[in-house]
Amino acid sequence: MTLEAQRGEVAAALSEVLPVLIAIVPFGMVFGALAIDAGLTAFQAMGFSAAIYAGASQLVILQLVALGTPLWSILVAVVALNFRHVLYSASVGRKLGRFNTGEKALAFYLLVDPTFAAAEERAAHRTLTKRFYFTYAAVLYVVWLASTYGGIVFGKLIGDQRAIGLDVLLPIYFLALTLGFRRRDGFLTVFAVSAITSVAVYLTLGSPWHVTLGGLAGILSAVLRAPSERPAP
Repeated sequence: MTLEAQRGEVAAALSEVLPVLIAIVPFGMVFGALAIDAGLTAFQAMGFSAAIYAGASQLVILQLVALGTPLWSILVAVVALNFRHVLYSASVGRKLGRFNTGEKALAFYLLVDPTFAAAEERAAHRTLTKRFYFTYAAVLYVVWLASTYGGIVFGKLIGDQRAIGLDVLLPIYFLALTLGFRRRDGFLTVFAVSAITSVAVYLTLGSPWHVTLGGLAGILSAVLRAPSERPAP
């Protein structure tokens, strides 16, 4: 790859990740503020974000710890909520043919929701390069850590997150990621099956099982309809 092409990949990654940061920064600050309120030190809160690096799970853990939930229950909740990352890895892993073993391990560690969406969209139109992937993923990771620290330092200025609408950022953010695939064949069917299943599970089993089971239902519907979409020989 020429130097100009490498710069083009970096520029493309930056142009795609910058709008995502609008949602990531306040979300990270909320976590930083809540972590301090929950009794964590600044070092522990930063280590939390650096090591776990899964915003929704980090907030769930904080809430469960505050309620005095047993460790086994916390682990089950986090596995249920983060199981989607196994599915992400299975999908994105097929596009990492040019990555060596160490690069794949790092790529999977940095694989979060927006990175998955960007990688899938990129791979649908051209080869997913290391420059694009790691530029996007690294910027997201660094900004997440920086926003966590911002929440630690300035968290008291945020006040009630519900009063200023920060509590709806995460649902809107996930909805935006999902709608990015709306032009793909079968999107409405998969979306509807996943949404209906998620709502049903949420009303019966509760959170966080609706995330995993809703996602699996959507995948199953896509698998079942796939044979009928293949062109006749």
